[in-house]
Amino acid sequence: MSSWTPQPAGLQEILQTIHESTTPNPTIQRNITEKLNQFTREPEYIAYLAYILSAMADEEDRIRTIAGYLLKNNARLILGAPIEVAEYVKSAVLTAFGNTSVMIRNAASQDIVAFLGVLEPRNWPECLQDLFLALDSPDLDRQEAAFNALEKACEDYPRKMDVDINGTRPLDFMIPKFLSLTEHASAKMRAHAIACLSFFVPINCQSLYVHIDTFIACLFKRASDDDPSVRRHVCQALVLLLAARPEKLMPEMSNVAQYMLYSTKDKHENVALEACEFWLTFAEDQELAPYLQPLLDQVAPTLLDCMIYGEDDLLWLEADAAEDNAAVPDKESDIKPRHYSGKSHGYDRDGGPEEGAEAPKQKIGAYGQELLDEEEDDDYDYDEDEFADEMTTEWNLRKCAAAALDVLAVRFSGDLLRVLLGPLKEKLWSTDWLQRESGILALGAMAEGCLDAIEPHLPTLVPYLINTLNDPKPLVRSITCWTLGRYASWCTQPKSEEHKNQYFIPTMEGLLRMVLDNNKRVQEAGCSAFATLEEDAGPELAPYLEPVLRNLVIAFDKYQHKNMLILYDAVGTLADAVGRALQNPLYVDILMPPLTNRWSKLKDDDEDLIPLLECLASVTIAMGPAFLPYAGPVFDRCNSIIHQALLQYQQFQQNPDLEEPDKHFLVVALDLLSGLIQGLGMALEPLIVNSQPNLLQLVTVCLKHPHAAVRQSAYALVGDLAMGCFPILRPAMSGIMQELIQQLETEPKFEFVSAANNAAWSVGEVALRYGRDEPEFHQWVPELIRRLIPILLHPKAPRSLHENAAVSIGRIGLMHPALVAPHLPEFAQAWCQALYEIRDNEEKDSAFRGLCTLVQTNPAGMAKSMLWFCNSIIRWNQPSPELNNMFQTLLQGFKQHDERGWREQIASFPPVIQERLAARYGV
Repeated sequence: MSSWTPQPAGLQEILQTIHESTTPNPTIQRNITEKLNQFTREPEYIAYLAYILSAMADEEDRIRTIAGYLLKNNARLILGAPIEVAEYVKSAVLTAFGNTSVMIRNAASQDIVAFLGVLEPRNWPECLQDLFLALDSPDLDRQEAAFNALEKACEDYPRKMDVDINGTRPLDFMIPKFLSLTEHASAKMRAHAIACLSFFVPINCQSLYVHIDTFIACLFKRASDDDPSVRRHVCQALVLLLAARPEKLMPEMSNVAQYMLYSTKDKHENVALEACEFWLTFAEDQELAPYLQPLLDQVAPTLLDCMIYGEDDLLWLEADAAEDNAAVPDKESDIKPRHYSGKSHGYDRDGGPEEGAEAPKQKIGAYGQELLDEEEDDDYDYDEDEFADEMTTEWNLRKCAAAALDVLAVRFSGDLLRVLLGPLKEKLWSTDWLQRESGILALGAMAEGCLDAIEPHLPTLVPYLINTLNDPKPLVRSITCWTLGRYASWCTQPKSEEHKNQYFIPTMEGLLRMVLDNNKRVQEAGCSAFATLEEDAGPELAPYLEPVLRNLVIAFDKYQHKNMLILYDAVGTLADAVGRALQNPLYVDILMPPLTNRWSKLKDDDEDLIPLLECLASVTIAMGPAFLPYAGPVFDRCNSIIHQALLQYQQFQQNPDLEEPDKHFLVVALDLLSGLIQGLGMALEPLIVNSQPNLLQLVTVCLKHPHAAVRQSAYALVGDLAMGCFPILRPAMSGIMQELIQQLETEPKFEFVSAANNAAWSVGEVALRYGRDEPEFHQWVPELIRRLIPILLHPKAPRSLHENAAVSIGRIGLMHPALVAPHLPEFAQAWCQALYEIRDNEEKDSAFRGLCTLVQTNPAGMAKSMLWFCNSIIRWNQPSPELNNMFQTLLQGFKQHDERGWREQIASFPPVIQERLAARYGV
């Protein structure tokens, strides 16, 4: 035992505070919290807590246990504690762990797990040894307590457990011990043993892998264990093995598969859920597809049966399933936190080498701008949120089965439908509503992967689904909305007038009816599905705007808090979809009163203002000049929100003990101003010029904000100001340009990539607005080029950053060719590589006109990159006449300068490039 002993006065003070903490009085509780926070500054505080827990036998167990929990919450303090304090705490916790009281032992067990994690097992080997020896204790309670602590440690930090301590690896002894304990008479001990072993599978632990065959044999032996918790851990271990070491299971796959199919039907849902995870893991690994395909006939129908609501689900959903609950206010706990991500500038890419190839569907942000995937992964990864909102709020068997079916559909498409067509028909036309509901869920889950295979059946299925929107059961109506949303891309195809009348209009009308349903869950599903329909339909919705808006406006009066947030999103998505069609004065008069009504009711610090501002940003861009009557109050409030947010952040920086202000208000206010400027341009001049404090001064401060999201939106606003209000922006450019230049880093931190993207894009927009050889911009060109070229050449920079840097180099080159052209040999090849896949658009056009201007100024600079230059030229589908003439002039010029050399060079190009150059430009 350490030499540390408590001082009576200190002990009494801490003990008194713990006693007071059991009083329910909120004022006392606040004082207690402050006092406990002050205690953490005392180096001996944790020793007092350990003393109360382990040595004060006269105190009631409840008080000692509270000390134990406080000790766990302050475990990190041991790292800075004096050595005698640390030694005392470690020995006292182990003493308390041997206490006969279950409460005290449990508290000590949690302390052990916390301290082992903080100190790491290599710095507390005697604790590991104590726990290990306790596994042989004749006292079953002590055995289980030790195993409980070990299991938590193995789960929380398996890598810290897998260490070498003075030449020995504790796991070399522990793993064989765990394997032997899978035979223990106590089911709890068997479950702990399998759980502990399984946690070492994902980390490639050598101490386990030397016994891997024995481990798998143990799992098979325990597969039919009487205890469901043991069977659950067997299933979990097999899932982890399948993910980490599938080759070990493949020789036995027929047996494993039959066992997992059997377990997926286990009457204990937690066993069935772990077994269902096996099929989800199996489906996600593309390399295992050949082993999974022969099992489809058994797996798919089993998953289908798992998708029926269980009794527990229905109890959980009792309130949601109430027929008429639209007027019942939401509990705040039902509302998930929303994550708003600001505006990011990116480019659409062409799909393939052939002209007109279909590009993969772009991820669309809050404004319809492209959000690029930095890590484009060819393999399929299901989105758990797809299923989260449709089912109970926790991960369960039904949700797992739906997710597994989703991935199977992507893997096996037509083969999966062939297996499920019969069982699906039975469910869809069943008289039992639970069976029907599960069939509709399955149909939605399969939509992404099986669309081509299901398409011939959609002329029957879509009318069936539209009809099912009339089902008396709210849970059936809500899942039908979700499934119709999953097939919205087919319903909205502009195939023919007949297709529109039979599928598109009835789907739109049916979902709008659900938007105004009397059940909140149906409203939510209807509104979300309608937003999906809006995205897929785009401008096709324009002719129906009046009835759509009239329905959505009724929802503003009908919805409770949670669904109101979804309604904002639906209105914003509608504005993105139909664009300037929303300018019609009739539509403005329908939509703006409810939005301004909500706007006037919300205070500046109300979190519901965030989704409303986000919605308004889309609406302002779509309405354009028609929004002008509403612009004044919106502009002033955004300016005020930005000013207040910056003041709050300044106070926080001066006093870090204050709570950090929420940055999201600042981000959405900046983005709404971007929307106003895109919609109204110079019409905002009086508002910007007369703003108090001045908007441009506030924006300049935002460009330096420590939060990446704030900078990201501020740089986007600078680019929009350049495009829409350059005469107003220009006087502030010297301060702004210094910040823009600073943000152009070769290797920005991950969270600042979007800010760097927007900064690079803004630079190009500003350069264009200054015009040709403008002296004021001239001063910044050398530094901009010095920063942009390394970004373009950096092999690890994200593709989006390469693209934005290239466009800005091209635009600066268009305006200041004499300064940029000498650098052409450095970046020509990388420039062409960065932009040849980008779809034709005005930004790409101006960038390429810049490149051509640089080549005209310094033709020798393209000599070593001619293949890439020609490849990027022939990738254009429809260059503007001006750009096409520049391509023609340059290519003819190269040919005439050295005809023989040109012919030799062209002969080395791939045939497709030779053919297109000859066909289009005669070279």
